[in-house]
This record gives sequence, C-alpha cells and structure tokens, in this order.
Amino acid sequence: MNKYLFPRLFFLPLACIVFVNVACSQKYFTKNAQIGFFSDTPIEKIEAHNTTSNCVFDLATGRIEFSALIKGFQFERALMQEHFNENYLESDQFPKAIFKGQIDNYRKIDPAKNTKHIVRVSGELNMHGVSRSITAQAVIDVKDGNLKATSEFQIAVADFQVEIPSLVKDQIAKNVKVKVEATLKPLGK
Repeated sequence: MNKYLFPRLFFLPLACIVFVNVACSQKYFTKNAQIGFFSDTPIEKIEAHNTTSNCVFDLATGRIEFSALIKGFQFERALMQEHFNENYLESDQFPKAIFKGQIDNYRKIDPAKNTKHIVRVSGELNMHGVSRSITAQAVIDVKDGNLKATSEFQIAVADFQVEIPSLVKDQIAKNVKVKVEATLKPLGK
C-alpha cells in the first residue's frame, strides 16, 4: 500500500467534518420567532401574536426566511381568532405565511463581536396565496454569538386579497403594522 495513501484516507474525513462544522456555523435558526400584527382604527384595536414561527438566516449569503402558521396567531378574543382563520385569512386553504428575502448589507455582521447593525431586508411575502415584495429596515443585535433581529413594517390588507365585509370594514385598518422579533442561534447548537 502506498505510504501516502493512509494519511490521505485518515485526513479526508477529518477535513470533511471540519468543513461541515464551519459551513453549519454560518446558519442561524429559531422556531420561536415572534410575529405580531396590529390594526388600529377609532372603532376597534385588533392585535394578534404568533410566538412559534420559524426563521433561518444564512450569514454566508444573507438569505433569510420566515415561516408562520396562520392558526398560530393568538387573539385576545376567541371570536376574532375564529373570523381571522375562517373568513379573512382562510387558514385551512392557506395555512402558512412565508417570507423569503435577502439582507442587503449582511457582510458587516460579525457574530464574534457584540454590536448592533441596522440593515435593509428585501424579499417576497407569500400570504393568503398572494406574493408581494416587501422591503423593511431591521436591527440585528449580536450578543454572545447569537443574533437578535427586529423589524417593523406595514402591509396593506387589500394587497393580499383579504376581503373585509362592508359591515366591519370601518373596524379593520386598511394597513396593518407588523412587528417581527427573532433570537437566532447557530444551527446545531
């Protein structure tokens, strides 16, 4: 047997393990991202929260994705939640809201340094069977190797073909404020 073959056979798997660990350390994940939305009119304030959304961020490419089950949004009143799922977002037919996007200036994020970064996020939000472009500012706070991302933006209900009956149209705002917060940890930790 070639005397150089054994060391190569030994170090090749070791190199693969190191490469996989380095590649995985560039991805950050949570299954507890928080998404809230707020509709504020003079007649009624509507607020819902989902604390079980998934988010993955690839620091090597700047790609970010969120996935939220529509039925995961909790309302103060059960009747609001029922109407939201059955009449407005039709969650049996359209069970998820998915955002796939890109953090434009992701290269300045260094997980080894505790710092805050203001970034721009652009991508597609698919909800209620409709995709729309979304661009928003976000803050990424790096602390002890974890990334806390927060953002706030508005969406127009009509953009996602959510039909509001004329009887209650004055109770639901045409534009809804969305707040997102996710504490992401390195994948595999």
